[in-house]
Amino acid sequence: MWRLFAWCAAFAVLGFLGFLVASDPAFFRLIRGSSPAAPASQPDTANGRAMFFAGGCASCHATEGQPDRLKLGGGHAMPTPFGTFHVPNLSPHPRDGIGNWNVDQFIVAMREGVSPEGRHYFPAFPFTSYQRMNAKDLADLFAFIRTLAPVEGRAKPHEIAFPFNIRRSLGGWKLLYLDGQPFRPDPMRSVAWNRGAYLVEGPGHCAECHSPRNPLGGIVQARRYGGGIEPDGKKTVPNITPHADGIGPWSKGEHASFLKTGETPGFLTVGGSMGSVIKNMAELSDADRAAMAEYLMTLPPVAGKPVARR
Repeated sequence: MWRLFAWCAAFAVLGFLGFLVASDPAFFRLIRGSSPAAPASQPDTANGRAMFFAGGCASCHATEGQPDRLKLGGGHAMPTPFGTFHVPNLSPHPRDGIGNWNVDQFIVAMREGVSPEGRHYFPAFPFTSYQRMNAKDLADLFAFIRTLAPVEGRAKPHEIAFPFNIRRSLGGWKLLYLDGQPFRPDPMRSVAWNRGAYLVEGPGHCAECHSPRNPLGGIVQARRYGGGIEPDGKKTVPNITPHADGIGPWSKGEHASFLKTGETPGFLTVGGSMGSVIKNMAELSDADRAAMAEYLMTLPPVAGKPVARR
C-alpha cells in the first residue's frame, strides 16, 4: 500500500513539475522559436499609425465614456463564456500603461501573448493574429503609441472563473493555437493580394470575430471566416467568405467601399462593434482597403449566416 502511495505521489509531483515546465513562456519560446528583435532603423510613425487603425487598437483600448479614440486608458468590459475581461491601459503612461516598456517587450507581447513580467496574456487579446505581423510594423506601431498622450488609471481586474483564471494553463492552449509563424507572402499572388492577406490575417485580426470557436476558445479552422458568435454570446457575426451566404454577391469595389463607409451594397449601415471597426478601416488608404477586399474575395467559400444586402 505504501509503495503504491509513493508511486502515485511521485507521478503527481512529476506531473505538476511537467505542467510548470510546459506552461512556462520560456518553454513555448523553446518549442516555437523567439520573436524577432526590433529593426535598428528609425521607426516610421506614419506606418505605425496605419498599423494602429488596421489593428483596431482604439476599438478596445480607448478610454471608456469619452470620444477621443487616441486616449488609450482602457477599461472596456468584454463579456465572454470564460468570464469578463477588462481591457487594460495601452497609453504610454509610465505606471498605468506601457510607458516603461521597450520595443522588444512590446513585440513579444504582441506576437507571443506574454507580458514583460513573463505572464501569459489571455487570448481575448488577439495575439494569435498579431503573431503574423513583422517586427518593423510592430516597432512602428509601438513608436506611434508612444507619441500619444499618457492616460492615468488602470482597468479593473479580469473577472474569470476557476479554472480559466489559471494563467499558466495558457501555455498548453498556446501550443494548440499559437504557431509562432509570421505572415509569409504567396509568390504566386499579386503584391496587392499579399498586402490584403497580411492586413486581414495579421493586424486586422478579422478571423477572431468572424469565425466560430470550439469549447476551448480556439477558432474552428474548417469554418474560418464563416461567421461566429460575439463574445457575449448574444449576437451573431456574419459570414465574410465569398459564399452566397456571405459576401459572394458583392464586388471587390463594393467591399472596399463598405470598409470605408460601413454601407452595404443594399444601402444598410452597420452599427455595434462593426461600426467601430469601420471607423478604423476608414483611416487606411484606399489601396489598403482594396487589397483587403481582393484577399477576402478569394477565401474558400463557407456556408453560414449571410451578410445583409438589401
